[in-house]
Amino acid sequence: MTTTTAGVIFVLSLVVSLVAIYRPFGDYLYRVVSGTRQSRVERGIYRLVGVNPAAEQTWGVYARSVLAFSAVSILFLYAFQRLQNHLWLSLGLDPVMTHGAWNTAVSFVTNTNWQWYSGESTMGHLVQMAGLAVQNFVSAAVGIAVAIALVRGFARQRTGHLGNFWVDLTRITLRVLLPIAVLGALALMIGGAVQNLSGGTEVTTLTGGTQTITGGPVASQEVIKELGTNGGGFYNVNSAHPFENPTSWTNWIEIFLILMIPFSLPRVFGRMVGQNRQGYAIAAVMAILALASVTLTNVFELSGHGAVPQAVGAALEGKEVRFDVSNSATFAAATTLTSTGAVNSFHDSYTALGGMVPLVNMMLGEVAPGGVGAGLYGLLILAVITVFVAGLMVGRTPEYLGKKIGAREIKFASMYFLITPALVLIGTAAAFATGNNATALNVGPHGLTEVLYAFTSASNNNGSAFAGITVNTAWWNTALGLCMLLGRFLPIIFVLALAGSLSRQQPTPASEGTLPTHRPLFVGMVVGVTVVLVALTFLPALALGPLAEGL
Repeated sequence: MTTTTAGVIFVLSLVVSLVAIYRPFGDYLYRVVSGTRQSRVERGIYRLVGVNPAAEQTWGVYARSVLAFSAVSILFLYAFQRLQNHLWLSLGLDPVMTHGAWNTAVSFVTNTNWQWYSGESTMGHLVQMAGLAVQNFVSAAVGIAVAIALVRGFARQRTGHLGNFWVDLTRITLRVLLPIAVLGALALMIGGAVQNLSGGTEVTTLTGGTQTITGGPVASQEVIKELGTNGGGFYNVNSAHPFENPTSWTNWIEIFLILMIPFSLPRVFGRMVGQNRQGYAIAAVMAILALASVTLTNVFELSGHGAVPQAVGAALEGKEVRFDVSNSATFAAATTLTSTGAVNSFHDSYTALGGMVPLVNMMLGEVAPGGVGAGLYGLLILAVITVFVAGLMVGRTPEYLGKKIGAREIKFASMYFLITPALVLIGTAAAFATGNNATALNVGPHGLTEVLYAFTSASNNNGSAFAGITVNTAWWNTALGLCMLLGRFLPIIFVLALAGSLSRQQPTPASEGTLPTHRPLFVGMVVGVTVVLVALTFLPALALGPLAEGL
């Protein structure tokens, strides 16, 4: 079997599996977020935090709840790192430096999980488990909760209520993320991933000496990483490390875990608005963009653009031989199409055009299928922009799912879309203007790509690193931390404001002039608007970086 054939089978098996779970798993998610019954554990949590689960929240209260929970989480995680030498299971490690602790606290609370450090030599077990791993769950749950709030805005009429953030957060964590994490961890351990809490294991090195390998809760942290769209790992190189991703089989499981929740959320959207075909349309947009990305990444890496790759038949530099080129390329596409950011190969070693595709995936806003929750609400924002553009073309007030998209709604959607490009381009320019681009190991177009990738990853809350650049400095940790913070919570505020505006509207009956938003024409329009908006925004930067290098 050739490498290309194996890669095609690998991708097709993922597609078939995702299609198979779309309906049953999507229906389960719908029951979780729409049900009214509370478990005994959930009722105990509500009493503990003083929440009335029956009380609904307006968009402003919902947003303040998200911001308050996240602010407390950042402060707690920052203190956890700074005081880790006084904590149990610290392994004798020193406190994390101030700017590094700030960066990591913001990173994990914003679901970015950018990693400037090697986990095994920087964080003790307690900080990793009770701090970082907990945020892998709850920060992912926050994203899903915000997406559900936006869907309620489309589904509800003449009310300002969007649900209860604390109920959504609790249910999603306990009923969705925790059960899948347990099952996924067992699957990875069966596949050979390490699960232990040992203080260290001595192994004989090639030079005849011994080296201590620090143990850790690898398997469970790995599956949490994939479910929670985490760019970090216990060993820093995360899914490239044989302890965390031993075989091609576990590689498949991790990609499946990355994609299963975001690809199933359109089913929840369709069920909640009462039109399953609307969910199919959004899923189709995700699928078209995702398949295009996976195909292009594989083509560019398998064709081996460049003298040395062409000589050996493929771009093998920076890739694990147990995964080969295709499995690595598919993993790279999947983790940047979502806000996962895990890597099983060095993107810095990809061909110029092959490395550009993961970069463009993030620039698209990670909507195909995107992060857990964040992908759905990002794509719905693009759908709103699409119907607005269509309305301008035919000269009538745009509508989406019976809701008029007026000046107020399009302002919220536009601000959502403009925030991330502004952070990426301003941050990249600031790095070059202040000379901090000197930490990149390369100059010229490739050096620009390394800097651009870092800010794109941080601002889109992805967490993957292009590598080839040193970011463990006060300037980089502070700048990227600000991008992660603003890139997460400013869009969330505009999403919830849009949801509140939509939920108060009286539905508009469909007429002959209403644009059908469940047909292939609309699907193609959303894909086109997404690509055109990104091209208009980022093409100059791409022309100076990966495109210049590739040409």
